[in-house]
Amino acid sequence: MAKVSKRYKALAEKVEERKYSLAEACTTVRDLKSAKFDESVEIALNLNVDPRHADQMIRGAVVLPNGTGKTVRVAVFAKGVKLDEAKAAGADVVGNDDLAEPIQAGNINFDVLIATPDCMGIVGKVGRILGPKGLMPNPKTGTVTMDVTKAVNDAKGGQVTYRVDKKGNMQAAVGKVSFSAEAIKENVEAFVAAINKAKPSTAKGRYITNAAISLTMSPSIILDNMELMEIR
Repeated sequence: MAKVSKRYKALAEKVEERKYSLAEACTTVRDLKSAKFDESVEIALNLNVDPRHADQMIRGAVVLPNGTGKTVRVAVFAKGVKLDEAKAAGADVVGNDDLAEPIQAGNINFDVLIATPDCMGIVGKVGRILGPKGLMPNPKTGTVTMDVTKAVNDAKGGQVTYRVDKKGNMQAAVGKVSFSAEAIKENVEAFVAAINKAKPSTAKGRYITNAAISLTMSPSIILDNMELMEIR
C-alpha cells in the first residue's frame, strides 16, 4: 500500500465524506490547491451503461463555455482550399502526405488532429501511431469534417472529448484551479449536460451512478449524482 504524504492528508481533512452540491464542490476544490503549477480541475463519472453494446458507447465532444485553460496545438490534414481555411483559422500544423511523414517518424507536435474526409486514407496510414495516443480523428468528436474552420476554433476554444471505458467510467479536464468557482461550475454543467443528452434510450435505471471532481494532485470531492442528472 502506497504511503500517503502529509500534504495529501492535510488536503483530505478539508473534504468531508459526503456528497457535495455542485456549487459547494466547485468552491471547495479551489481550496485544495497545493502544487506550484496551475492544476487542472478534473471530473470523473461512472455511467450505468454497457459499452459492449454499440448504442451504449458514449463518445463525443463539447466546447466548454470558459475554455480549458490549456494552450492547444492543432494539426489539420486537408487539401486545396481547405488547407488555406485551416491556416486562416489558426491551425498550428497543416498538410496531407507531407504531414504524415513526421508522424510516421514519431514526431508529433500537436494535441488535436483534425482531418477532412478526403484525407482519411492518408491518416489511416499512421493510424497505428495515432490511435494509442488518442489522436485519431473521428466524426463523433467533430474531428473528421469539411468545416475545418469550426473544428479548429472549437479545439482552440475549449473543446474536450469524452469516451466511456468498458467499465462505464469517463473523465475529463474541465478547467484550472485558477478559474473562479462560477467558471468551473459553468464548465462542469456544460460537460454534464452533454453527457445527459447522450444518454442511450436503452440505458435503464440511474444513469450517473457516481461522480466526483478533483485537482491534478488532490483528493476527490464526491458530487450529488442526482443533481447532475437534472442538468440540461
